[in-house]
Amino acid sequence: MKKYLALLFVAISSAVLANNNIEKVPSNAAQGVEAIAPEFHNMPKDNGRIALNYVNQPPMVPHSIKNYQVTKNTNQCLNCHGVENYRVTGAPRISPTHFTDRNGNVTADTAPRRYFCLQCHVPQADVKPIVENEFHPTKSFGGQ
Repeated sequence: MKKYLALLFVAISSAVLANNNIEKVPSNAAQGVEAIAPEFHNMPKDNGRIALNYVNQPPMVPHSIKNYQVTKNTNQCLNCHGVENYRVTGAPRISPTHFTDRNGNVTADTAPRRYFCLQCHVPQADVKPIVENEFHPTKSFGGQ
């Protein structure tokens, strides 16, 4: 028993000593400050649907979503894209796949795993990219 305690003590001591020698890299992230501010002011005008680049790509949002509220209680995207309103607003209707839960059951309301639109459907902004995009679409989508 004493051997195990001694071995445990040595292991814990070496971990503590190793942790003290870590050199910290200076970063604004530690203070919770984002180095690049989001540029909501450069949203493109709504020009209809944006072309897709690959199979099963979620459609991108072609309009500003500034001040849209998407919480567990409210989803303002559904005001235009929901089944009840899309004909009146002219917005694309949410896909039938958004009514299937994780067990494959079709539900009457938007499935919880598909309720938060902005997890997959991202807005586009007309800004200079932080990192150059080297993505090339598949041949069937106009790629080379």
